[in-house]
Amino acid sequence: MAVTCIFDFWGLAYMSNVILFNGITKLDLDPDLVLENTKGKLEGVILIGYDKDGEEYFASTYADGGDVLWLLERMKLRLLKGEEEE
Repeated sequence: MAVTCIFDFWGLAYMSNVILFNGITKLDLDPDLVLENTKGKLEGVILIGYDKDGEEYFASTYADGGDVLWLLERMKLRLLKGEEEE
Protein backbone atom coordinates (compact mmCIF):
# COMPACT_ATOMS: atom_id res chain seq x y z
CA MET A 1 0.00 0.00 0.00
CA ALA A 2 1.22 3.49 -0.78
CA VAL A 3 0.24 6.84 0.59
CA THR A 4 -0.26 9.60 -1.92
CA CYS A 5 -1.17 13.25 -1.84
CA ILE A 6 -4.34 14.32 -3.59
CA PHE A 7 -4.79 18.02 -4.36
CA ASP A 8 -8.26 19.53 -4.48
CA PHE A 9 -9.47 22.39 -6.67
CA TRP A 10 -7.84 25.00 -4.38
CA GLY A 11 -4.49 23.19 -4.24
CA LEU A 12 -4.97 21.87 -0.71
CA ALA A 13 -3.27 18.52 -0.14
CA TYR A 14 -5.01 15.52 1.41
CA MET A 15 -3.37 12.19 2.25
CA SER A 16 -5.03 9.11 0.85
CA ASN A 17 -4.26 5.38 1.01
CA VAL A 18 -3.89 3.93 -2.45
CA ILE A 19 -3.53 0.22 -3.15
CA LEU A 20 -1.09 -0.30 -6.01
CA PHE A 21 -2.10 -2.84 -8.65
CA ASN A 22 0.62 -5.46 -9.01
CA GLY A 23 -0.57 -7.47 -12.03
CA ILE A 24 -0.54 -7.27 -15.81
CA THR A 25 -2.31 -4.23 -17.25
CA LYS A 26 -2.77 -2.72 -20.69
CA LEU A 27 -2.54 0.78 -19.26
CA ASP A 28 0.74 2.68 -18.96
CA LEU A 29 1.87 3.42 -15.42
CA ASP A 30 3.54 6.54 -14.06
CA PRO A 31 7.30 5.76 -14.07
CA ASP A 32 7.88 7.78 -10.89
CA LEU A 33 5.26 5.71 -9.09
CA VAL A 34 6.81 2.43 -10.28
CA LEU A 35 10.31 3.54 -9.24
CA GLU A 36 9.16 4.79 -5.85
CA ASN A 37 7.24 1.55 -5.18
CA THR A 38 10.35 -0.60 -5.82
CA LYS A 39 12.77 1.56 -3.85
CA GLY A 40 14.72 -0.58 -1.38
CA LYS A 41 13.32 -3.87 -2.75
CA LEU A 42 15.80 -4.69 -5.54
CA GLU A 43 19.37 -6.00 -5.53
CA GLY A 44 20.09 -4.45 -8.92
CA VAL A 45 18.23 -2.73 -11.70
CA ILE A 46 18.23 -2.10 -15.44
CA LEU A 47 16.31 0.98 -16.57
CA ILE A 48 15.26 1.36 -20.18
CA GLY A 49 12.76 3.79 -21.58
CA TYR A 50 12.31 7.24 -23.02
CA ASP A 51 13.13 10.53 -21.35
CA LYS A 52 10.79 13.56 -21.42
CA ASP A 53 12.27 14.59 -24.79
CA GLY A 54 11.50 11.22 -26.37
CA GLU A 55 15.14 10.12 -26.39
CA GLU A 56 16.07 6.54 -25.47
CA TYR A 57 17.38 6.13 -21.92
CA PHE A 58 19.44 3.29 -20.46
CA ALA A 59 21.04 2.83 -17.05
CA SER A 60 22.14 -0.22 -15.10
CA THR A 61 23.57 -1.02 -11.70
CA TYR A 62 25.26 -4.10 -13.19
CA ALA A 63 28.82 -3.50 -14.41
CA ASP A 64 28.97 -6.64 -16.59
CA GLY A 65 27.22 -6.19 -19.95
CA GLY A 66 26.76 -9.96 -20.18
CA ASP A 67 24.74 -9.95 -16.94
CA VAL A 68 22.60 -7.09 -18.29
CA LEU A 69 21.94 -8.92 -21.55
CA TRP A 70 21.16 -12.19 -19.72
CA LEU A 71 18.58 -10.49 -17.50
CA LEU A 72 17.02 -8.61 -20.43
CA GLU A 73 16.65 -11.85 -22.40
CA ARG A 74 15.13 -13.68 -19.39
CA MET A 75 12.59 -10.88 -18.90
CA LYS A 76 11.90 -10.79 -22.65
CA LEU A 77 11.06 -14.49 -22.54
CA ARG A 78 8.71 -13.97 -19.57
CA LEU A 79 7.03 -11.09 -21.41
CA LEU A 80 6.55 -13.19 -24.56
CA LYS A 81 5.10 -16.05 -22.51
CA GLY A 82 2.78 -13.63 -20.70
CA GLU A 83 4.05 -14.64 -17.25
CA GLU A 84 3.43 -12.42 -14.24
CA GLU A 85 6.01 -11.74 -11.55
CA GLU A 86 6.47 -14.56 -9.07
